[in-house]
Amino acid sequence: MPMLKKFLASILLLLSISVYAAEIPIDAKLDYNQGIDFYKLGMYERAIESFRSAVRTYPDYIDAYYNLAAVLEYLKQYAEALSVYKQVYLRNPNDYEVIYKLALMSSKLEDYTKAAEYLKLIPETSSYYKRGQELAESIKVSTTLPAPQANAPSKAATKSGIYENILSPTGITSDNSGNIYVATFSDNTIIKISPDGKRQVFVKSSLISGPISLAADGLGNIYVDEVLWQSKIHPLSSANSIPADKIVDLYHNINHTITVATKERGTTVHTYLDANGDIGGYQNMLQVYGHAGEECNNCGTILEKIKVNGRGTTFCPHCQVQYK
Repeated sequence: MPMLKKFLASILLLLSISVYAAEIPIDAKLDYNQGIDFYKLGMYERAIESFRSAVRTYPDYIDAYYNLAAVLEYLKQYAEALSVYKQVYLRNPNDYEVIYKLALMSSKLEDYTKAAEYLKLIPETSSYYKRGQELAESIKVSTTLPAPQANAPSKAATKSGIYENILSPTGITSDNSGNIYVATFSDNTIIKISPDGKRQVFVKSSLISGPISLAADGLGNIYVDEVLWQSKIHPLSSANSIPADKIVDLYHNINHTITVATKERGTTVHTYLDANGDIGGYQNMLQVYGHAGEECNNCGTILEKIKVNGRGTTFCPHCQVQYK
């Protein structure tokens, strides 16, 4: 959720290097292997869910992204496959097989201009160059780069794919909706790139001075409200001012809340149903979300609701301390 991403940005940016350096979590590996087994059995929808689960657990699991995209491509779900192949490309822009796949998916979607742009990225030295040229010929597009202007640097030499015109990219992550977040060191900014390639400034603040890596949370605002209340942290707190013991509380409360909510099959507030068509059970355990105007169960103070980054956020003005 955007609020918590901004709220924890400086903490996650500084601490996530050690996380990403770790090995792939065992849960992610189990989901990935299960996906392979389901694919071999022709159970494609279950394979898709297993691969998605693997990348939710470990957002940099390139093999899981690739196999997820391959299954989606096989099922002719080209738009979704394109979005997932982009995840691989963003993590390894020199994977020319994936670049070829991006061009192929774009052509399937009849976006021939974009297909040509991808094909231009494949060098003649690549084993996929010939296949790329065959694709270009079949969709009748040119992959010839324009000649550089006099005394001007070649765009082909300075272009870096998705990072073009992004200053000193130093971190990258994604969320469950396929959005990409790129941290730029020199101007204290996080750029959001949607699956269709549109960019916007997600965060620009001196509080994230010189971000060197990036991580994304998978929480929704229901759980964010609950976790912040449990941790007694005001939603407008500055991340770099939160005491270390509160960071520890936050960490444990996030894990606890997600574990309990999962066991309760999620939260049904409006129309959510689980995979079996049943409503979730965690809505019966909510302490603050949806309870604005009611008494806080800790202190009796009336809960208030404000907007943070355009999202409704409920909190206790007495229990939750604002760290500035």
